[in-house]
Amino acid sequence: MLKLITGLHHFQSEIFLSHKELFERLAHGQNPDALFITCADSRINPNLITQTNPGDLFILRNAGNIIPPYGAAIGGEAATIEFAVAALGVKDIIVCGHSHCGAMRGLFHPEELVDLPTVSAWLSLAEATRRTVKENYSNLNDEQLLNVATQENVLVQLENLRTHPAVSARLSNGQLNLHAWMYKIETGQVFSYQPDEGQFLPLTEMPAATERQRLRLTT
Repeated sequence: MLKLITGLHHFQSEIFLSHKELFERLAHGQNPDALFITCADSRINPNLITQTNPGDLFILRNAGNIIPPYGAAIGGEAATIEFAVAALGVKDIIVCGHSHCGAMRGLFHPEELVDLPTVSAWLSLAEATRRTVKENYSNLNDEQLLNVATQENVLVQLENLRTHPAVSARLSNGQLNLHAWMYKIETGQVFSYQPDEGQFLPLTEMPAATERQRLRLTT
């Protein structure tokens, strides 16, 4: 706690004052550019990765960046997505997985979750990911399996996103774009799924305009 309190004092005395106009403007409302859905893992910092300011991203986090299909569960995920799309009018939704994901490991090693029944129940919502990987990548070792599972899970969650009415409506009229990202903790690289290539490619190698065009995942 001492580290957090020290940081809070530094924020209030230094950081806030240097960005006072920004925070005063944000006090009147928000207009984020994107909904950023990622894992609750403490090693992931969406604003740091994207170098964005407060107000730029509407962020949804949970274990495994899982998005239950519409109607499968009444929870904060559906409400957050609906608000971001229908009320705030975000133009882009990013689902970002990451390397060394504990949630994805737990999905394939349920024996490690015996004392975590709530976590186990939550991960059951990613059953489509588990089946996809088990049936198509049975030849991989544990490390390779985890890497593939994390990528496949991001793509499965994009499909789940499409079941949400607010998302489906905006996709149908071209007002919304979906993006699949992978963040590699140990290198800082971000990979983006390219439908034309059928794989995740380094995002930094693509110009921003090209990335937007090629990442548009329409129904």
